Amino acid sequence: MIAASQGRFSPFLIAAHRNVHQLVEQARAHRPRWAVVIDPEAAADLDAATLPQGTRLAVGPEALDELVQSPEIDRVVSAIVGAAGLRSTWAALEAGKTVALANKETLVMAGPLVTELAARTGGSIVPVDSEHSAIHQALRSGTPAEVARIVLTASGGPFRRRPLETLVSVSREEALKHPTWSMGPKITIDSATMMNKALELIEARWLFGLPGEKLGVVVHPQSIVHSMVEFIDGSVVAQLSPPDMRLPIQYALAYPERFACPARKFDFTQSVALEFEPPDPERFPAVQLGYESAIRGGTCGAVLNAANEEAVRGFLDGELRFTDIAEICRRVLDEHPYSPEPSLDEVRRLDRWARQEVMKWACV
Repeated sequence: MIAASQGRFSPFLIAAHRNVHQLVEQARAHRPRWAVVIDPEAAADLDAATLPQGTRLAVGPEALDELVQSPEIDRVVSAIVGAAGLRSTWAALEAGKTVALANKETLVMAGPLVTELAARTGGSIVPVDSEHSAIHQALRSGTPAEVARIVLTASGGPFRRRPLETLVSVSREEALKHPTWSMGPKITIDSATMMNKALELIEARWLFGLPGEKLGVVVHPQSIVHSMVEFIDGSVVAQLSPPDMRLPIQYALAYPERFACPARKFDFTQSVALEFEPPDPERFPAVQLGYESAIRGGTCGAVLNAANEEAVRGFLDGELRFTDIAEICRRVLDEHPYSPEPSLDEVRRLDRWARQEVMKWACV
């Protein structure tokens, strides 16, 4: 996106957790002021001399927190996977930055705290996820009081038509074959269980300031309609585009401006069929967990997210069955010590607690 922006975007820093080789490649291509390796052990494998002239190396999460607050930075892309992304996103918003948010877990875990922080410091959040980007765009068609509900679309993943009784035997390799998107392992498994929609419901609750009762999910296997907003007069405004993440990424980086994007465009000379169906609650029990957590709020999002991260890890490591993921998340969510208005410390404590509970399950 930087190369395609024709000079509109200039990187001040880029960061990686452990993938130092790709970090060096990107640093050579874009020559940022700073390259940050978050994992100190991984940083030990990086020779700073391999970075281009003018790019300095920093190591550790503390360095990232400090650098994202630099006055030279206008916009921060938060794309660290999982709960680990909360820390640097918080630092950026604390400094009043605009955050292009690809890390949904930040709002899932601490939505009211994060949005209150942004309001207090003058920071702002523009979503990168294709679903929330679509909603962000569609909401510009009316006022908040005119919104009846928002509807998140879901591809349905690879098991939309698989017999229910066979889901228990789903293998790691089968679950990692997504029919539409090319993604990392964790989000690919989340798509297969539709836990990604559960987390996106919670994210939408805080990102758009709507009660959980105004949120919905529909399965749309073509992944062309990225989400919809229904207004009180019955009008439904949707954002459509071929499945290509370059468009929502550029939208978040450039908002409120629009300019030509290298993403794929529609070919209206070809026939296109669009299908919509409600998610099967037996096949996708995770969606109900998202509804409940979005409506109840409090610590539910942090606990559900942490339990899911550990359960997905357990499945990928061969310690848990595919169907165990949602079942374990249900038990941990139901048994956690709920707090309606948690502090950030309490959110972090329950994140650790939920992970430990899942680990107990995996060891049984």
